[in-house]
Amino acid sequence: MARIPLLQMTGISLTFGGDPVFSGLDLVVQPSDRVALVGRNGSGKSTLMKVMAGLVEPDAGEIVIPPGKSVGYMEQDPVMTGFATLGDYASSGLEPGELYRVERAGEGLKFDPARAVETASGGERRRAALAKLMAEAPDLMLLDEPTNHLDIEAIGWLERELSSTRAAFVLISHDRAFLRELTRATLWIDRGMVRRQERGFEDFEAWRDKVWEEEDSARHKLDRLIKSEGRWAVEGISARRKRNQGRVRALQALRTERAAQIKRQGTAAMSLDSGPKSGRKVIEAKGVTKTYDGKTIVRGFDLTVLRGDRVAFVGPNGVGKTTVLKMLLQQVEPDAGVVQLGTNLEIAVFDQTRAQLDPEMSLWDSLTGDPEMRVSGKADQVMVRGQPRHVVAYLKDFLFDERQARAAVKSLSGGEKARLLVARLMARPSNLLVLDEPTNDLDVETLDLLQELLDDYDGTVLLVSHDRDFLDRVATTTVAMEGDGKATVYPGGWSDYRAQRGENPTEPVEKTKASTPKVKSEVKPKAGLTFSEKHRLEALPAEIARLEAEIGKLNELMADPELYTREPVKFQKATEALVQRQEKLSAAEEEWLLLAEKAEAE
Repeated sequence: MARIPLLQMTGISLTFGGDPVFSGLDLVVQPSDRVALVGRNGSGKSTLMKVMAGLVEPDAGEIVIPPGKSVGYMEQDPVMTGFATLGDYASSGLEPGELYRVERAGEGLKFDPARAVETASGGERRRAALAKLMAEAPDLMLLDEPTNHLDIEAIGWLERELSSTRAAFVLISHDRAFLRELTRATLWIDRGMVRRQERGFEDFEAWRDKVWEEEDSARHKLDRLIKSEGRWAVEGISARRKRNQGRVRALQALRTERAAQIKRQGTAAMSLDSGPKSGRKVIEAKGVTKTYDGKTIVRGFDLTVLRGDRVAFVGPNGVGKTTVLKMLLQQVEPDAGVVQLGTNLEIAVFDQTRAQLDPEMSLWDSLTGDPEMRVSGKADQVMVRGQPRHVVAYLKDFLFDERQARAAVKSLSGGEKARLLVARLMARPSNLLVLDEPTNDLDVETLDLLQELLDDYDGTVLLVSHDRDFLDRVATTTVAMEGDGKATVYPGGWSDYRAQRGENPTEPVEKTKASTPKVKSEVKPKAGLTFSEKHRLEALPAEIARLEAEIGKLNELMADPELYTREPVKFQKATEALVQRQEKLSAAEEEWLLLAEKAEAE
C-alpha cells in the first residue's frame, strides 16, 4: 500500500526582487524521511523551508498537507510578544499533561524556562524555539540551523533525539558531522533548481562534483558546437541562404540556450596575510586560576602556544572558554598565575556575536568606516593588506553584488553576515587569529575554503567551536574545559581528544552531570593496552609515513643549492619545518615502540 506523503508541493514558483528563486518546483516529503537541505548561502534554503511551513506564500503552485498531519518549523527569530518567560513561550499550545516535554527539552538544550523573555539572548531564544518544536512533536519537523548556539553536549542530545524520533524531518545545518549522523536523503538547491538524492549528506559532495563535472562537459560541447556553427554561418550562408534558414535558426537557439545558462556561484576570494613573523613562543600561561561569582573557570592551568599551532577550546556553553581566551590575550587578569605574550604579535579577532557589525549600517560603511581599513581622502576605497581597493570590488570578492553594497547589514542572512566579518578580518595582516565560532551559518564550500586558508596560514590560531568536523580538520591541540576549573590539554582534534579519553569518536557525546567526566569505581588496572592506546597504535604507522614523506619533500626542496640566496625566507621556513617534523617523527617512533612492546606483553 502506497504511503500518503506528509507534504506535497507541485509547480511551486517564487520570485523575489524580480529574480526567480524557484520555478515549477515539485517536492514530496514522505513519513520517516530524514532529509538534508543543502546549498550555497543565499540559494534559498531558508526560503524554501518557510514555503514548506506555510510562512511564505508562493507566486504559483500548490502545497498539500493531509488532514490530521502537522508540520512544525523552528523559528530563527521567534516572536515572543505576550510571553513573560521562555518557558511560557515554549509550552504555549501544549496540553497540561505535555508540559514535561518542555522541561526535558530545556534540560537537554540547556535553556532556563524561567528566564525572562526581555533579558534572554538571541541564542537562548533560539533554544527555546527548538525546545518548543521538540515538545510539540509534529509529524514533520523543519529545522533551520538547529545547532547554532548549542554546545557539543546539547548537539549530542539533539542527535540522539532526532535519531530515535518517528517523525520526519528536513534539516539545514553547516555541521557536517550532524548531517552525516542523521540524514538518509539530500535536497540540493542550486541556481533555482532543487535536486533530490536518496542518500544522506555523506555522499553529497561526491554527487555535487559529479553533477558539476557533467554540466561543465555539456557546456564545453555546446560552446564547441556554437563555434562550429558560427563559422559555417559566416563562411557558407550566402550560397545557401534559402535552404539553410532552419540551420541559422538552430544556431540562434543554441546561443539562446547558452546565454540562459546560470553561472555557478564561485567561492569567496578569501586570502589570509600572516603579516610579520611572530616570535617562536606566542603565548605561555603558567598556573592560571580564575573565578567569577564563586564559579571556578580554571585552576592551575598551564599552556604553551608556539608559532603555527592551532589550539581549539571545547566545552559546554558557560564553562568559560571565552574568558580563557581573553586571559590568554591579556584582556582579562587572572586571579593567580601569569600569562606572557610573545613578541611582534598582530592579533585579529572573529567575534561570534557579530558585535563588530552595526545592523543599521550599510555594507559599504561597515568597511569604509572601519578605522583600520579607511583610506584617507578616499570615500570609496578600503585598505586591504596594505593596498587600496574599491569597496565594491572587495565586496564582490566575498560574493556580494553591487546592489548589496548600500543595503543595511540587518538585511543580510546569517551566512552573509559571517562573510562580511571575514572580509573585515582578512583585510588586515595578522599573525595570531582568534576565531570564536567562525563556522556558524557558513555553507559547505566556504567552510572548505576557510579550512584551506587556515592550513596555509603561517600564523597561529586560537579557535572556539562546537563543529566537530571543523575541529578535526583544523586543530592540532584541543583544550577540553570540563567544569570545576578543570582544563586538560590533548594533542590533535576532536576525535583524537575523544579517543584519548577512551570514548568512541563516532558516538554523540553523552551528557554528564555538572559537565564533569563520569566517576568510575576504583578497579585494579588491567594489563595490556587501553582502548585509547590501541587506537593510537593503529594510527601511528600512517602518521609516521606521513611525516617521513613530508621530510623527504623538505629535503628535496633544500637540496637546491640556490634556494638560500634566491629565497632566504622560504629556506628559513623549510629549515624550521624540517626540524619540527624530525622531532615529531622521533617522538612518534618512540611512542610506537613503547606501545608495540606493551601489546606484545599482553
